[in-house]
Amino acid sequence: QVQLVESGGGLVQPGGSLRISCAASGRTFSSGTMGWFRQAPGKEREFVSVIRWSGGNTNYHYADSIKGRFTISRDNAKDTIYLQMNGLKPEDTAVYSCAAANSRLILSRIRATENYDYWGQGTQVTVSS
Repeated sequence: QVQLVESGGGLVQPGGSLRISCAASGRTFSSGTMGWFRQAPGKEREFVSVIRWSGGNTNYHYADSIKGRFTISRDNAKDTIYLQMNGLKPEDTAVYSCAAANSRLILSRIRATENYDYWGQGTQVTVSS
């Protein structure tokens, strides 16, 4: 049974920074896709960023709305991914959920939630003065 546990959310002022984490347990992903989606009140869940890896290849992908401000990374030894969020804006306020797939998804599938096998419970990020 794979579990994803997020941490690190909170309240931050506009322009501030925050780092959220997602630790996977229950299996080791030798290859796969893992990343972040977010859902703001009254809106659909949207893609934020993912990492795809297999063998020695790792690819990083970002939504246009956060490109240049957010950075995703992965600690292989800990089976944990991180999302470093800089230059936060009020429109970044949402519940951020970690997602993982059993395999390295092809590029055309990374933005669709139905392609992910596991989800975390979510962590609230609020950007407000």
